[in-house]
Amino acid sequence: MEMDLLIHNVRVWDDKPLMDIGIKNGKIVAIEEGIQASATDAIDAEGRAVIPGLVEPHLHLEKAFLHRRLPPVLGTLEEAIRVTGILKSKQERNDVLDRSRQVLDMAVKNGTVALRAHPDVDLIQGLIGVETVLELRDEYKDLMDIQIVAFPQEGIIKSPGTTDLMEKSMNMGADVVGGCPYNELTWDDTKRHIDIVFEMAQKYDAPIDLHADFSDEASDQRFASAAYVAQKTIDTGYQGRVSLGHVTSLGSLDPDELKPVIELLRKADISIVTLPATDLYLGGRNDAKNRRRGLTPVRSLYEAGVNVAYSSNNIRNAFTPFGKADMLVIGNMLAHAISFGTPVHQAAILDMGTINAARSIGIGDNYGLAVGKQADLVILDTYQVADALLDIPARSWVIKRGKITVVTEHKCKIHRHGCCGAHDHGEKNHVCETAGAK
Repeated sequence: MEMDLLIHNVRVWDDKPLMDIGIKNGKIVAIEEGIQASATDAIDAEGRAVIPGLVEPHLHLEKAFLHRRLPPVLGTLEEAIRVTGILKSKQERNDVLDRSRQVLDMAVKNGTVALRAHPDVDLIQGLIGVETVLELRDEYKDLMDIQIVAFPQEGIIKSPGTTDLMEKSMNMGADVVGGCPYNELTWDDTKRHIDIVFEMAQKYDAPIDLHADFSDEASDQRFASAAYVAQKTIDTGYQGRVSLGHVTSLGSLDPDELKPVIELLRKADISIVTLPATDLYLGGRNDAKNRRRGLTPVRSLYEAGVNVAYSSNNIRNAFTPFGKADMLVIGNMLAHAISFGTPVHQAAILDMGTINAARSIGIGDNYGLAVGKQADLVILDTYQVADALLDIPARSWVIKRGKITVVTEHKCKIHRHGCCGAHDHGEKNHVCETAGAK
């Protein structure tokens, strides 16, 4: 069989010999030693490690790179919502497109092959977020798969007219019904918000992705809706089609209180997407000592068998003043924050940014490093898969549906047994080219 792309000498598994990977019609057709076949294109990985393409399940594009336009003073969640609301009212299409492209270009170069965008749908900025992501989804279709969430950041009940905008978004081509149940005035309104989201999702046969439980405490029920969402998921038969972002208030529960909620989440097959860059930054703001990390209890969720993923959330705005759309950076941060440093735990973190993240956005069946799966791969400039989170290495090649989209050329390749001879190993010796990106 003639291959479209043949990858030689790549480290697929750390405990096995180097492999070759054969790709045909966008699919992996062989992973074995010494494949003897002709190919249109070939890569000699020279022993470098390969992982499935990285997946960002929770990212806000139209709010990226706003960090210097109206700089926050306090750094709180309330201030971030207020500041961003002011800036959203001034959104301009071309500016949104330009800032969004900056994020997408970063993500592509960093090995992201699929992304779920959460544009705000509200009376402040209207549908500009959805409209721009629809345009970008087509523009970047050869570089990554983009899903679109109709996300009511400003609430639904307290913001009449938002449901109409969400309906319009779904009819325009949005893929997922979003929600922000904590941003309502009462617990009854929060429950109605969630009910409306489920009703709309059922109408469009669409998955659900909620910003939920974004608080240090579970005392205010609006900020502790995970159990209600889980039971609703079971009652409506929506198991496996619901994702929850943040879910930080779970971290405040005693073990006896937490256990039944986690069991309900597992039974509902809900994916939890932790957002450490934002949650570590905003969490525990009122703690005078022993400040909390403000994260969902990842270890407890993981040990109970809940599908846990992570994502960047925001890139350089009032919610998260940092970020470069690099899932390995976020994974390294998460591993530190939750003390996941053993080899098994580091491997689990890598899975959370790849396999688990893909499952959380509903693409798990066609994803992964196995024969028959879509050929979305990243070859890293490191020689052990286990070193991915340690080295945060350059992405030497990124492959989307069997096509090479990113090549990072190293003028000075540093091998385990010495250097190639050049003396300057600085960033200027690393050239990254993204094929097809604008």
